[in-house]
Amino acid sequence: MKTQLSALILLGSVIGYAHAQGEVYVCMNDSGTKEYKNTGATKGCKRVDLQGVTMIPSPYRKPLVQTVAARTAASPAGFPRIDSATQRARDNDRMQILLNEMKTEEQKLANLKKEFNNGEPERQGNEKNYAKYQERVASMKDDMNRAEKNIEALKREIGNLK
Repeated sequence: MKTQLSALILLGSVIGYAHAQGEVYVCMNDSGTKEYKNTGATKGCKRVDLQGVTMIPSPYRKPLVQTVAARTAASPAGFPRIDSATQRARDNDRMQILLNEMKTEEQKLANLKKEFNNGEPERQGNEKNYAKYQERVASMKDDMNRAEKNIEALKREIGNLK
């Protein structure tokens, strides 16, 4: 058991050592500052001897910042263009539609709150069974929550247009 464990540890360290070894080069750039690289293909680079130091190469990461070319990419030749006056008119129409939807949702919420009567709506004739009444009250709560969330979403959308 002890020899198997020793062999496993030795194997793991050899594999880790073989994987982690790499060459490091120190290079001088045009401004005279030192740069450390893992390739020495450029002129003026010298290999650095790092005895006893192991390196693990970092994985490639996509840059977080977009390049200027990516942000200013031209539209395809046949892509339709819209003048600013037309876009402004469309944005105004969209704003009016959102405002109308919000007004409708606010009116719906006001009606639901009035009918809800602070958690004690009037019982209807077909609700002789108390469970039916509780189902309707729960449904009314759900409808009010949904209307409030719709209003919040519409306010966010309107805020994004301004």
